Amino acid sequence: MEFVTVITLNHYIALSGILFVLGLAAVMTRRSIIIIYMGLEMMLNAANLALVAFSRFNPDGAMNGTMMVFFIITVAAAEVAVGLALIVALYRKKQEIHADTLSSLKF
Repeated sequence: MEFVTVITLNHYIALSGILFVLGLAAVMTRRSIIIIYMGLEMMLNAANLALVAFSRFNPDGAMNGTMMVFFIITVAAAEVAVGLALIVALYRKKQEIHADTLSSLKF
C-alpha cells in the first residue's frame, strides 16, 4: 500500500509560522546575544520559506516571491557581517555576551 502525500501551500505556511514563532521565542526569552541572533536568522528564513511557497503556488508563474527571497538573503548576509562584528567587538571589550548585562553601547 503506497501513500502519496501532497504538500500544499498550507503546509508550507504552517511550517513557516512555526519557524517564525520559534525564532521569536528565542529572541524574547533568551539572554545570550548569539541565541538572539540565531532567532533573528530563523525568523528571516521563515519569511523566505513563505515567499518561496507563495511564488511556487502562484498560478500566474510570476517570480516576485523569488526575487524578494534574493533581497532578503542579501540583507541577511549584510546583517550577519555587521552583527557578528558587533558581537565579537562586545565580547572582546566586556568578556560577556548576555544581553541583560550589556545595558550600554558606550565603551
